[in-house]
Amino acid sequence: MSTYDPTAPTTVVDPYTDPTLHQDTIETPAHHQQGHDDDEYGLRNRRREALAKIDNAAFGWFHIRACLVAGVGFFTDAYDLFAINLVTPMIGMIYYEGGILPADLDLGIKVSASVGTFLGQIGFGYLADRLGRKRMYGIELMIIIVATLGQSLSGEGPAISLPAALIVWRLILGVGIGGDYPLSAVITSEFATTNRRGAMMAAVFAMQGFGFLTTGLVAVILLAAFKSMINEDTSNLDYVWRILVGFGCIPALVAVYFRLTIPETPRYVLDIENDVNRAERDVAKVLKEDRSGDLVKEDVNKRVILSNPAIVKGSFSDFRQYFSKWRNFKVLFGTSMAWFSLDVAFYGIGLNNSFILSSINFSPTQGSDWATNWNAAIGQIIIVLLGSIPGYWVTVFTIEHLGRIKIQLLGFFMSCVLFCILGFAYYQIRNTSIPLFIFLFTLTQFFQNFGPNATTFVIPGEVFPTRYRSTGHGIAAGSGKLGAIVAQVGFSQLKDRGGHNAFLPQLLQIFALFMLVGFGVTFLIPETKGRTLEELSNEDDEENYCGQPQNELQEGSDSSSGSLNNPRHRNVQSHYDDNNDPVTEK
Repeated sequence: MSTYDPTAPTTVVDPYTDPTLHQDTIETPAHHQQGHDDDEYGLRNRRREALAKIDNAAFGWFHIRACLVAGVGFFTDAYDLFAINLVTPMIGMIYYEGGILPADLDLGIKVSASVGTFLGQIGFGYLADRLGRKRMYGIELMIIIVATLGQSLSGEGPAISLPAALIVWRLILGVGIGGDYPLSAVITSEFATTNRRGAMMAAVFAMQGFGFLTTGLVAVILLAAFKSMINEDTSNLDYVWRILVGFGCIPALVAVYFRLTIPETPRYVLDIENDVNRAERDVAKVLKEDRSGDLVKEDVNKRVILSNPAIVKGSFSDFRQYFSKWRNFKVLFGTSMAWFSLDVAFYGIGLNNSFILSSINFSPTQGSDWATNWNAAIGQIIIVLLGSIPGYWVTVFTIEHLGRIKIQLLGFFMSCVLFCILGFAYYQIRNTSIPLFIFLFTLTQFFQNFGPNATTFVIPGEVFPTRYRSTGHGIAAGSGKLGAIVAQVGFSQLKDRGGHNAFLPQLLQIFALFMLVGFGVTFLIPETKGRTLEELSNEDDEENYCGQPQNELQEGSDSSSGSLNNPRHRNVQSHYDDNNDPVTEK
């Protein structure tokens, strides 16, 4: 690649003979802007202008549609994940002597989804960067639909028991749910405007709260409908849990068509497919622009692929090189460790609400099976309505004002304090006032959601370069699911140490310690509020572009100013050098 001097005149290049433009044609090349728009500097400007249109666009119906399409998936994810919290006690009452599901089977059913989610987050995260966001979006919902139906129709047999069948189906379900995390996060962030990106991503994630709430509401409706049958014969709870699980297919079926038809993100087209013309067309289509002006015109039967030779290609060696730098690795480590710490407590609590409620005698463990399940569902509704949903939506409405880091630090700190109070004063609070215990327990849910549960999802979708954005988010999210697995195994093995539910106070104290760890690693993560995705991923001053040091690309000029991704130039429409002198064109 020749050395580029920003003060030198820009030379008109023949786009059909200059091999540095990597222009491939199908049939006859279409007519498009000649001259400076086709040389390296022109391509740089066209990329900046296309990204600026996305970053500065007016909030419109397309953004709302993107949030709804992604949000329905997270509604489904939360419903399917947390419905099992109400289902496992029913299975114990129906199929097992004493009415309690053995601890190892309870653990297997709950942790299998987390294992599958971990695999889905890592796998789909990589595939979305390799094959494209659009190509993978919708596949994960199809997996969820099949696995949900499989769970609801599972039965006991000589070859496989009901719990074993549920474990297999929930493992598959988890793969689909895991794929939803990096795909929805990255698609939302890459379509969002800079000043609303955090709110859009938080709104998508906030649909989890409604999914969690709906599990309780559907359970209450079903229990009310089958009350007399259940009181006559507990085995009639079989109708309840199967319908409760199967209901999760409905929102997924609604969303799958829209996911399959969502367009590819312009950032992926620009930076990975490296097709400048198509990216401009896609931006114009998304923003409903009149393309009769300065955008590239093409005959509908002909296609031109105009690619930029200086765009960095994703590869294993480049991945290692990028994350070998501390400034980049610390972000990956910080986001991953924060998510891990959060999920130890979030899933340790969320998937075991029924145990905690029964331990404080809110949900009776003796007497009517119907009443036990009814109180567990009511307790879940109370906790979600008073804690989780308000926490999610306070985050949505404040994230662009307070910033991600302040919210995450506040959430970790308050959760740590509340878990300490609940853990060290467990019996005193429980024996004094059950409503007080519920109130404090609900506050932990509020500050986890007005805090790290939302921000650990948002930040990894913003801080990595386009070529590794989905992979990076998948790694961070997968780390969170490792925390969920640790929480489930630890909760199952420790909660009855010393007696039934006797170790719960110590578990709450352990959760407080993880909140403190999350608070500490948050300081490794940059604030992302008001910054473009290119700024956040350090694309503006990478040392290498296509394997060549930047000082070879722009000898004698500031290294950061020559980057194709430099956000300082994002809104520049005319050609100026770094001294603000106009560049002469021939």
